[in-house]
Amino acid sequence: MNTADRSPVRIGALVPLTQPGWVEAGRHLLAGIELAVDDVNEAGGIVGRPLELVIRDTAADPRRAAAAVDELANLGVCALAGEYHSVVARAAAARADALGLPFLCSSAVLDALTEQPTQWVARLAPAQSRGWQVFADYLLGAGHSRIALAVDQSVYWASGARILRDHLGRHSGTVIELDARSLAPSAVCDELVDNRATALLLLVGYPEPAVSLVEAVRRDRRLAEIMIGAPAGQPEFAEFATLLGQDSAAIPFLRYLPERLSPLGARVDVALRRRLAAMPSFVAFEGYDTIAVLAEMLRSCGVDRDRIAEAWSCITVKGTRGQIRFTRTPGISVWQWVWAPIQVVERNATEPDGFRVLHAG
Repeated sequence: MNTADRSPVRIGALVPLTQPGWVEAGRHLLAGIELAVDDVNEAGGIVGRPLELVIRDTAADPRRAAAAVDELANLGVCALAGEYHSVVARAAAARADALGLPFLCSSAVLDALTEQPTQWVARLAPAQSRGWQVFADYLLGAGHSRIALAVDQSVYWASGARILRDHLGRHSGTVIELDARSLAPSAVCDELVDNRATALLLLVGYPEPAVSLVEAVRRDRRLAEIMIGAPAGQPEFAEFATLLGQDSAAIPFLRYLPERLSPLGARVDVALRRRLAAMPSFVAFEGYDTIAVLAEMLRSCGVDRDRIAEAWSCITVKGTRGQIRFTRTPGISVWQWVWAPIQVVERNATEPDGFRVLHAG
């Protein structure tokens, strides 16, 4: 890199900031990304050059995300960061691969992020197959063998249903799939009773029909003992508790945080709380780690896109949640941080901002 050059080093950020995107998740993701950029610049930038974000709102729209990748590539960004929604990240990854633009995906978990193996895309979040199998192991350990899935229509939900069905089936579990598009919440309750299910997992959109399903089950006396689970992580965000009140408690979900944050993570946690005026979600830490990784790559490789893409396997970065390294993983088409931490947690009914760890994988 030319040390005399003081022009900004530009990174494109893809974030859902308007509906129908999950705006709260996007706000947390962007808070982590922006905080990391500020930290990089306060530490001298990229070999003396300031790091600059070029932010685009994907609004959970795959076509809008793909168009944003084209625009950002034309604006000269050296890499892409971000995105929360898996189906949207898939569209962005496909376009980044076609253009030869490095993309570090922060939060999307869909295994098939690209159709074919690619050198251009890496991911921080655990692949869905790993995380959701951890959730299935928690269910089995908690004694649930008859599990109902309320499933919405999308590649992401279908993939999750398949992972749960296959993993639970190998361990003598019974899985009942309910079409959340065709069944009203009251009809879902009837199916749960008829099938003697002990757990209902929400593989559906948020806030609807997820909120209506929780309310219907919580108010049905026949289902007083049933467990509701949300492997996709909807209860992580404060809006879930605001909409459901006490009904938001005791709904296990996946969260990608370790038992203890690293020293960097503890410092970032304090800064994120100030920035968000709320407890940061794991998504905010994913955003921070994304920029931390890309900044280290840019310091080492410069801004050449080809050199950045060649460096996924060489980089080791101390992130907020542990040491980050990327490898090739069987069945995963992108460079993957394999050892991202995974927890199954639930909101604590007695502490609005408290969570209880139930299982770690």
